[in-house]
Amino acid sequence: MSQTTISLILTVIGDDRPGLVGELAATISSHGGNWLQSSMAQLAGQFAGIVEVEIAADKADALQQALGQLSGLRVTAARAKAEKLCEAVSPGGTAPAGRRLKLALVGHDRVGIVREVSMVLANHAVNVESLETHTSSAPMSAAVLFHATAELTAAPSLDAGALTRELERISNDLMVDITLDETIRA
Repeated sequence: MSQTTISLILTVIGDDRPGLVGELAATISSHGGNWLQSSMAQLAGQFAGIVEVEIAADKADALQQALGQLSGLRVTAARAKAEKLCEAVSPGGTAPAGRRLKLALVGHDRVGIVREVSMVLANHAVNVESLETHTSSAPMSAAVLFHATAELTAAPSLDAGALTRELERISNDLMVDITLDETIRA
């Protein structure tokens, strides 16, 4: 008889120190969980991450209780929605319909850059799948540069020209360089 499995999405935060990922992984493994994918970073002395774990449904509560006992970490768990688990492959066995886009941005750091860009994306029904940002010192000056890269998805009917024009308009207002490229689904 096959056992029912579920996916849990864990969010993790705590003071950064050596061994945190190992403790988290050991707890997941000892409860029969399978670490599927994750994104983790050290931010301002804090460790922050998100992890997708597959586990037998009857072991999920015990895992969540054990994760809550980890010293120095706050871990929250949410069950993944069933429809999201099925979106990875369509009924014909192909990748889901839609367009994949990659956005890159660099410019002088200032308040509101992410808000302005995300509003344009939302207005065009573009979904942000991943977003990575960081700041750096500008070469030859003391200015702080803001960098962002994003993986995006959109409906096949997206008017890429209109999206590009609106991004170009705000890039002039924000004084940043924005590039938008369509990527091929693997």
